[in-house]
Amino acid sequence: MYKVKKRTLAVTVLLILSLITVTVVGAKSLYVTKPVPKEERHSISEIVHPSSQWEKVAVGRGFMEGINFDRSGNIWMVSPPTGEIIKVEDDKLSIAETYAGDLPVGSKFHKDGRLFITDVTGKLYAYDPVTRERTTIVDSYNGQPLNGLNDLVFDQSGGLYFTEPMGSSATKPVGRVFYLPPNSEEPVLFQEGIAYPNGIAISANGQRVYISEFATNRIISVPSKEAKDARETPFVFGQFEGGIGPDGLAVDTEGNLYVAHFQAGEVVVLDASGFKYGTIRLPEDAGTFTTNLTFHNGYLYVTESLKNEVWRIKVKKEGLQPYGLQ
Repeated sequence: MYKVKKRTLAVTVLLILSLITVTVVGAKSLYVTKPVPKEERHSISEIVHPSSQWEKVAVGRGFMEGINFDRSGNIWMVSPPTGEIIKVEDDKLSIAETYAGDLPVGSKFHKDGRLFITDVTGKLYAYDPVTRERTTIVDSYNGQPLNGLNDLVFDQSGGLYFTEPMGSSATKPVGRVFYLPPNSEEPVLFQEGIAYPNGIAISANGQRVYISEFATNRIISVPSKEAKDARETPFVFGQFEGGIGPDGLAVDTEGNLYVAHFQAGEVVVLDASGFKYGTIRLPEDAGTFTTNLTFHNGYLYVTESLKNEVWRIKVKKEGLQPYGLQ
């Protein structure tokens, strides 16, 4: 009996040591990826050529947000104070739809062609540009109305993350992020206790969800629903100075994160480890309300909502293909 107990103890110790070894090796593979650099890690010239110039694409009204492209290369946006869905086709801006009393603030295309829209009134709905029909997808959680939505992003399987910031602030971090599984009508609570969750994006490898914590001027990284490594934990991915806070987000194929820094008039670019390349400032005659951004045909497009203008600049990186264009 003593020998059996001793053998069992030895096996248990070996198992524990194996688990520790696997955990340490896994942690190293997860976090230690590059040697310490001898010089500066990055320069913004890696993202944009020094000779690149901003170009004004369109001028609208209201408070333009939620910029993205359809399969035909047309720009679509929304404007919360006017309740408008906006389309830019052949450099001509038009109002595709107006919903009086609604406050559409974020939009992303589904691969089926519908434009999914988050609304400050607490609704997530889908708009069909062909039929002009609108369908409410989600407006409650656990039987309670949602508190006011902001931004959204599809993952590669068609699941949808969306932010609920209304009522939260730096002194009242009660904002939430939800996940709507593919083909589901019941959202799942993904993250809570956030000081105004604003923009949202998914990393190039699909393992992280980036959340703009607007009221603390930082980006939080949270393991995604599809994350394969459970050892990773939520952490502060990027901290900013000046302005008010990060708004819309976009990711390129190399995993770099592009951040619309609201009331700073700039886009901040970070690598996949959270180190900064630097900033791309809008022209002197532009406003400072940088709200959303997206990639298209070698350009980075940005909405500026003080003057309601769309700007673009040529970039060296390729944007991650959104779910709606796959």
